[in-house]
Amino acid sequence: MIYQGEIPKIKDFKVAVITARFNEDITYRLEMGAMRKLQEAGVPREQITQMRVPGAFEIPLAAKYAYDMGAHAIVALGAVIRGDTSHYDYVCSAVERGCTELQLRYAIPVAFGVLTTDNEEQALDRAGGSHGNKGEEAASVALEMLDLKHRLMD
Repeated sequence: MIYQGEIPKIKDFKVAVITARFNEDITYRLEMGAMRKLQEAGVPREQITQMRVPGAFEIPLAAKYAYDMGAHAIVALGAVIRGDTSHYDYVCSAVERGCTELQLRYAIPVAFGVLTTDNEEQALDRAGGSHGNKGEEAASVALEMLDLKHRLMD
């Protein structure tokens, strides 16, 4: 059966939402969007673990902690905004690589809701502005991939 895109009604799974505090005015909006989407999908609040980390670079390690604590899906949220140095490139690459490695090594959905934008305006547009809320989208992706995993493995 091909997945039709509905948000699954999850009741028996633990979901971790990991949010970077750096650029908090943006990441808070992403987190609220993710939490709203998880609640709409029927994930009980007690089955959602929220973790906050200093910045996006720390997300992969926190995701591993969440996996070790029994999370079945992870929503990674952050905002990396380009500056005048190459630091942006290193952080974006490291976060993506860490999240990708974790999901492939442990077969756990890690939805990448880390914004990588050129400026704050672009980030705000993606954190509930004109381009929607990428936190909501990441939560939806995590649930869809979790649903797909369990349908294929049953």
